[in-house]
Amino acid sequence: MSKEKSHPPQYYQDYLGLEKILNCQHLISKEYGKPAHDEMLFIIIHQIYELWFKQILFELDSVLDIFSKDEIQESHIGTAVSRLDRVIEIQKILIDQIHVLETMTPMDFLDFRDFLIPASGFQSVQFRLIENKLGLRKVDRYTYGGTDYHTHLKEPDQAKVLASESSQSLFDVVEKWLERTPFLNWGETSFWKEYAQAVADMLAEDRQLIKTNKTLSKTEKEKHLMEYEKTEASFGVVLNETQHNKLVQERKWRLSHKATQAALLILLYRDQPILYNPYHLLTKLVDVDELFTTWRYRHALMVSRMIGRKIGTGGSIGTEYLNKTADKHRVFRDIGELTTFLIPRSALPQLPQEVENNLGFFYHVQRN
Repeated sequence: MSKEKSHPPQYYQDYLGLEKILNCQHLISKEYGKPAHDEMLFIIIHQIYELWFKQILFELDSVLDIFSKDEIQESHIGTAVSRLDRVIEIQKILIDQIHVLETMTPMDFLDFRDFLIPASGFQSVQFRLIENKLGLRKVDRYTYGGTDYHTHLKEPDQAKVLASESSQSLFDVVEKWLERTPFLNWGETSFWKEYAQAVADMLAEDRQLIKTNKTLSKTEKEKHLMEYEKTEASFGVVLNETQHNKLVQERKWRLSHKATQAALLILLYRDQPILYNPYHLLTKLVDVDELFTTWRYRHALMVSRMIGRKIGTGGSIGTEYLNKTADKHRVFRDIGELTTFLIPRSALPQLPQEVENNLGFFYHVQRN
């Protein structure tokens, strides 16, 4: 008979460490003899942000661990999708919290703002770790004052973020996973030969529609055709490896050619059972990227409302910095832009039977 392990009784307050949590709001305005009522809200909101950042890091580390394995099974992808879905729901809360912070008026903020200098959300170590773990490269960061972001941190915190810069990011491990995607070689032909022909047919048909459109003037037709030439050229990202690599060197594209092709294959054949989870994984990565962009823009609007064009407590032009990072700090932009290269289901190349069997978890029973 196995002896059941006994657990001591837990008390809610102690288990959650509420004594520490609820007693760590220290109003600096009160210490200086000028207590500002809204400083309590300001502190709690930002402490909650940091708690959610901790949970996001916990989920990201889990997903990184999944994709760092040599063999990634279908069930692992499903787990990663669930963890990213949790991150997404947390991000929505981060955005919604801004509404609560905006119950503080600009004049309320000015009551204690000067006491904060030079502390700033720019110094959030956990958020820097999130950016680095997602895959934001140093070369892609927007900087102000000609200094690296880590120089605004204390030395122990600098060490943490610098270590995360040199570690494998989610972008890195997902790219390697995509590069291992099978089903691209179809034997006598390949998906890309068939896809290139389908694209050529689609573009030729679209050009013909422009040329025969009686509602357009000659000048309008010429303009539309010139714009369409740019669309045709853009397909080189997936169809022409040399053109793709040139864009990578110019930092106009980041995902490797092989990974780009694999991601597009997943998007195009998402209805195939084995590609269901990979498709949702790519979608969740884009969602995470876009929600952080939304949060930055929403944060910028709030800062503009609070301080206008004043210098932020950390020394930057707050709204300018946040707007710049919202545009520049996207990690999975390439995956989001793959929709440019989608073609109608009716134009998709027919899958060879063997490939379709593999994509559909086909199981053949041998009979004696």
